[in-house]
Amino acid sequence: MPFEEDDPLEGTLGKHLESAPPDGQATQDSQATQRKGSQDNQASPKKGSQDSQASPKKGSRDSQASPKKGSRDSQASPKKGSRDSQASPKKGSRDSQASPKKGSRDSQASPKKGSRDSQASPKRGSQDSQASPKKGSQDVQATQRKGSQESQASQSKGSQDSQTSQSKGSMEKTDETPSEQSEEGEGPEETTRSLAHSTSQIMESQLLYSSEENELTSLESPKSESPHSSLSLAWCYGWNSALPVYNLRNQKPRLLLYAAAHTAVLYDALRNCQRHLQGHSNVITCMSVSENRRWISTADKGPQCLVIIWDSFSGIPVRTIFNICPEGNGIKAMAMTNDAKFLVTIDDATCQKVCIWRWTVDTETPACFVTLKSKVGVQEYIIFNPANYRELVSNSKTQLLYYEWDEVKGTLEFSTPVLTEKTFNKTVGKFSQSLFHFVTRQILTATMEGKLVVWDLHPPPRSYTSLEVLHIKACKLLHLQKDGLTVLTTVDNFFVTGDVRGHIKFYDSKLSLVYWYSQFKLGPIRMLSFSKDPLISVGNKSNFSSDCTLPGDPFIVRNFVIATSNARVFHLKTEETQLEEILIEPKEAIHAIACHPYKPLIAIGSVCGLLKMWNYRKKMYVVSRIFKDGLGIQSLTFNPEGFLLGVGFTSGSVYILDAVSLKNEAMEPFKYSRGNITHISFSHDSQYLATADVNCTVAVYKTVIKNEVKVWEYLARLHSHHKEIQSLLFGIQPDNTEPRLLSLGKDRLLIEYDLLRSTRDQLEILDIHRTDQEAIPNCMIWYPPLTRESFLLICNSMYKVKLFNSTTKMCRRTLIGPTYGSPIEQILVLPEKASQDVHKRYLAFINRDKVGLQILPIDGNPHKTAAIICHPNGVSNMTLSYDGTYAFTAGGDDRTVLQWEITLQALEAAVYLGGEDLNPFYGLLDGGREGEFYKELEDYFYYSQLRSQGIDTMETRKVSTHIPLSELPFLMRAIGFYPSEEQIDDMLNEVKFSEYVDTGKLVDSINLPEFVKVYINHRPPFGQTMSEIRNAFKVLGYLNKDGKMAIKREDFLELLLTKGEHMTEEELSDCFSTLFGLNPEGWKSEPATLSHKGSDICLEEELPEEITAEIFTTDILGLPIPEDF
Repeated sequence: MPFEEDDPLEGTLGKHLESAPPDGQATQDSQATQRKGSQDNQASPKKGSQDSQASPKKGSRDSQASPKKGSRDSQASPKKGSRDSQASPKKGSRDSQASPKKGSRDSQASPKKGSRDSQASPKRGSQDSQASPKKGSQDVQATQRKGSQESQASQSKGSQDSQTSQSKGSMEKTDETPSEQSEEGEGPEETTRSLAHSTSQIMESQLLYSSEENELTSLESPKSESPHSSLSLAWCYGWNSALPVYNLRNQKPRLLLYAAAHTAVLYDALRNCQRHLQGHSNVITCMSVSENRRWISTADKGPQCLVIIWDSFSGIPVRTIFNICPEGNGIKAMAMTNDAKFLVTIDDATCQKVCIWRWTVDTETPACFVTLKSKVGVQEYIIFNPANYRELVSNSKTQLLYYEWDEVKGTLEFSTPVLTEKTFNKTVGKFSQSLFHFVTRQILTATMEGKLVVWDLHPPPRSYTSLEVLHIKACKLLHLQKDGLTVLTTVDNFFVTGDVRGHIKFYDSKLSLVYWYSQFKLGPIRMLSFSKDPLISVGNKSNFSSDCTLPGDPFIVRNFVIATSNARVFHLKTEETQLEEILIEPKEAIHAIACHPYKPLIAIGSVCGLLKMWNYRKKMYVVSRIFKDGLGIQSLTFNPEGFLLGVGFTSGSVYILDAVSLKNEAMEPFKYSRGNITHISFSHDSQYLATADVNCTVAVYKTVIKNEVKVWEYLARLHSHHKEIQSLLFGIQPDNTEPRLLSLGKDRLLIEYDLLRSTRDQLEILDIHRTDQEAIPNCMIWYPPLTRESFLLICNSMYKVKLFNSTTKMCRRTLIGPTYGSPIEQILVLPEKASQDVHKRYLAFINRDKVGLQILPIDGNPHKTAAIICHPNGVSNMTLSYDGTYAFTAGGDDRTVLQWEITLQALEAAVYLGGEDLNPFYGLLDGGREGEFYKELEDYFYYSQLRSQGIDTMETRKVSTHIPLSELPFLMRAIGFYPSEEQIDDMLNEVKFSEYVDTGKLVDSINLPEFVKVYINHRPPFGQTMSEIRNAFKVLGYLNKDGKMAIKREDFLELLLTKGEHMTEEELSDCFSTLFGLNPEGWKSEPATLSHKGSDICLEEELPEEITAEIFTTDILGLPIPEDF
């Protein structure tokens, strides 16, 4: 929450945080019951709001009616002697946040003035949000900084209620703040009487919201978070093991914090529920938490990167630092001070920038910063000195930096001590982490050689009224162990190390070994996070182990969480040395996911060989299997009956498993492929299994009866494509129930195989069709039976969705698909039971980084689609639950699977709001229906009517709303769309056969509304750009003396006459004659203007000897083609 620079209570945050006791035991006060250790660092109001921030608990008449002696203004009875009159929260409340209105879905708090509408998810498509507190709320704990986004306020009614009414008296409303009453000259009696009256009423003008430490996990139902969104995050499987895991609460709830893709997850391990902190549109790269575990900071890397500070008590964002790295370098490391007042960040640029932020103050710039030179290496870790926040230390693999911050001058200086192999004549090793000694003026750095570097700071610190540079020097190199040290931290009076073998050791202030854990075999330690509550030995019957000192005292240390690099998280109860598994997740990329056909089960396979089955309704792990090294799982599929699970591996092996026990169903795995099995699929009757691999080969397996037992055996394989296979699809023959198999490749070939005629080692092909002329097909599915005609739906790289007749393979319709930054890469049909209306069906799709929904039938209406960012670094796979209520996306290298709840009502509402008939399509035209382009289109349309009847005819004109189909190509070119001959054929066939299935008649004309739809669906979605033309010249041309790609005149003419949709010499002469203005207007389109000049043109004289992309575009075509966006 921001504080003003000149706020007289600006120091309140630090005062409370510094003086707060470590526990949360409640104590009673006459004004309000306030928990011991309350961190009122969000209770500091903005300038002018200090009078009467305290809203007493409803019914607390003593606190309302009799302000205590010593209260500066007659506000609501602050505690005697309290410097923060506003810091008197309600019973059990640790802070007073801006309370959203009960049930408010869209604005539990309006963002501050100047909001850029992107509090935590500025990137387009990001619909997920938390809650943004309201400007003007007297308790501005959660007030967002300038630029907070309204999308942060999208909480559901149920989510709001669970947040704002968790504790008794957590919602109150007042007529008028006491500060306003005091300004009007009212006395204490009038003030308290008015306040007593106001607390008994429910007003919409103001709500005071207070969060409690146990409040967050009351939100057990993620379903209620965003009911107005068609896709809302329900669960995260897996986590980013490259980032730390923090232990926020150790008792009930046992709350952990970790990152999954672009989402921070608060996970209650005891209650098995999650809360998702959504707001980043890029993958989270680092996190940190405050000493009291109240404040969480997260940062990402990519375009419009953010740093967001969250309140862990409520799960809402209280501050967002926007565009922190304009170049998109992102944040490499960050840390908070012990009092949580300051945040330090290091970006990931070549020359890194270290910034210290007063995040509690509403400012756009850091308090100080310094830019590092590249020679110091990439600084990967940074930490404040717990005893003095003006000192910091960071390290790269080879260099340690010591920083001093002059808060008065606003400068940040650093020292770079020298340490080489010659310093101690010993191998030092690469640095991992550093920290300040809690007793002496020293810094310790752990290395990957099992050593500890001790740095001395000279001289001792002086007064910081004038900053003097302190010198730092390596004084010792301690060889602690053979194994590399990956973690170095402190707890109580111990230094703690974790190493690559999973050993954890404790040292005292003199670096003498006190205790260790080496029996667990955990793997490389990534993070050790201790409970914030210390343990106390009760009596003589404690179960603490003895330390390794001579007295053998009980070794009493806090419980802690252990996170390892192989994606495992454990909780260690130190009193009884009990190790509990919390998370066992894949440590490598996840590409393979599949849902059971009639049970709430999802199978998740990883490249590390781990196969896990989850119940996605109960969020419970069911069964797992780990395959031996070298067997990375690449693809998965259930058979339609749900008894079998087909598994394709990176080695080319194919396993058929029992879907319940995950044991081998076939005696031996099949090993007929030599590369990754990218696709695997069962036929509808489970008689066939087909696979496709990276070598463009399709293999088929079938069941046979041997000794009265059904077994699987290999049938045949075929190298049918010469480029990567994009889809492999089983279907049913239209005239019988026999299966049919089709494959689609990047070579633009759609191939159907003849399974009945195929024999051992001989896979027969039934037919081959080319799907596109220029675009690359990405995926295909069977179109739902919404029409009498059976279709194959194919999505291509030009954002087009094409419908092909499943029998003739003729292109029947071309439509513009969803345009969310990248074309569709995978598409699935939601099960029929997902829709309440049997006549309505829906599609789910993924592109490069988003998951979305599409209402059928597809017609180009942009309001029929919705999408949201799911995996910013790329989505690798998608599957749907059997009932269509959930979509699952696999993030590949981010090692996570996200479960999305589907709300079709929200999607339908968006269509309704978008308008009916042609209204959604007019918005896709430049200027809309009232723009110049549409008026020009209308003129050309009616001119085509005249032209089709003859320009010079003297006969009576026939008034009509249609034009002949023969005019369609000319009209398209007249308005700036230049389709190829194949595209023209597709357009003509689309209109001509549009009614053939229903009426048996062909259509020979088109009206204006239908023409607008055809134009919008067939034109390039983003027009033509110079980069496309330059790419063509790069392929066909050569580099001339000016450094530009060019084509010689003779080669240029040869290409037009022989390649692609080649032209005849007459067509070529006619075109260039018209382009160079050698023919009259309307030549050959109007009989009266015929000329013979076209055939007499000498192209060698008209064309330059060398043609570049710019000459071709501007001089020859005369087109104003823009540069790229």
